[in-house]
Amino acid sequence: MSKKAKTAYVCTLCGADYPRWGGQCSSCGEWNCIQEVRLAAVSDKHGQRAVGYAGGQSELKRLSDVDLLKAERVLTGIGELDRVLGGGIVSGSVVLIGGAPGAGKSTLLLQAIAHIAERGLAVLYVSGEESLQQIAERAHRLKLPVINIMMLAETSVQRICDVLDSIKTEAKAQIVVIDSIQVMHTQDAESAPGSVSQVRESASYLTQYAKKNQVSMFMVGHVTKDQSLAGPMTLSHIVDTQIILSSTDDARYRVLRADKNRFGSIGELGFFAMDSGGLKEVKNPSAMFLNRAEKLSSGSVVTVLWEGTRPLLVEIQALVTDCQYGNPRRLAVGFDQNRLAMLLAVLSRHGNIATAQDEIYANVVGGIKVSETSSDLAIVIGVVSSLKNKIIPHDMLFFGEIGLGGEIRPVANGYARLQDAAKHGFKTAVIPKGNAPKKAIDGLKVFPVSTLMDALDVLAEI
Repeated sequence: MSKKAKTAYVCTLCGADYPRWGGQCSSCGEWNCIQEVRLAAVSDKHGQRAVGYAGGQSELKRLSDVDLLKAERVLTGIGELDRVLGGGIVSGSVVLIGGAPGAGKSTLLLQAIAHIAERGLAVLYVSGEESLQQIAERAHRLKLPVINIMMLAETSVQRICDVLDSIKTEAKAQIVVIDSIQVMHTQDAESAPGSVSQVRESASYLTQYAKKNQVSMFMVGHVTKDQSLAGPMTLSHIVDTQIILSSTDDARYRVLRADKNRFGSIGELGFFAMDSGGLKEVKNPSAMFLNRAEKLSSGSVVTVLWEGTRPLLVEIQALVTDCQYGNPRRLAVGFDQNRLAMLLAVLSRHGNIATAQDEIYANVVGGIKVSETSSDLAIVIGVVSSLKNKIIPHDMLFFGEIGLGGEIRPVANGYARLQDAAKHGFKTAVIPKGNAPKKAIDGLKVFPVSTLMDALDVLAEI
């Protein structure tokens, strides 16, 4: 006889638990985000609700006695996807992939498992939203090898695990795709599919099965209007890896980024182009983001970012215009708006260039989100370029962090950034003095600067 299910109240945004319902979450401050969750208290033959890792009883061990096993990885045949995953799919790992409708999540996973199945590994695609005919038509349109791909149309997680158990040992699926986790349901939760409790319990059930049976699993997740994963915040804690597929300003391109990865680095980016043949890898993303107009305008500056394990050249645009109203606007797209305000204050204090009465707009071209500080110098130079209506040469770039004292601080992987810039035809680089290369780079003239005033002096000599 099963125990009576318990009830809890969970914030869908931050995952905070409460003994009773409330209008506002005291943890994150948001309103109307607390929902009732029924906690299952039953066990089944898979042991999903049992105590301990992967459904078994845990044992007390010393850390020194734990066996060190190298994680086995399976390459997907798609280099950009393997890069974001940290070098391939880890056996027994659970990957949550999210994205807006039409971003290409199902297409990317179908392409990946087709390449894996072609090498002889058993794969299973579980569809809870599309019919098997729709998926077959897509695979035919993409001209994918499908002979070794097993298909299942099901939304019950218990039924899915039963089917996996019933498959013969020699044909047991090693890679499973769940499309999507929001439509899955478990009999342990009484609420409707898509609710907080159903999503959490279904994801937990499937994750425990994957760990216990060493099955690598992909879960497709929906996103909300602010591009965050739908469902409870605990969904992100359950899975091993969380990746997001989003489109750039140019609808042809897609960017895949890792927000969480227990088996690799976060912040890694993969780039794809969408065409009639599906998602194609973009081997040189810098060329994608540097598709600049032949006739340059003031305020356009190129910088080189470090995304994951490789450099990325991007264009930053700034526009300075007279204020039409009493309160000048400061708008940043692609990076922190508060950092823009700080850089303008440093420019005024240590660069003797006042912008308090001007409206300033800054944008990272291509829809890239800049999270590191190496773009500081490029942003400031772009503002000065627009303010003075001075055009920056096409083959010149800037990078470096700006401190509150007006100093230009070095950034990581400076030499690799310069090498990538030279490879793309850049002739001049203004960089922090701490990143000055000890060995000259062919075709690239470097101006090391220590302060913001030094950088402005170089700009004045152009």
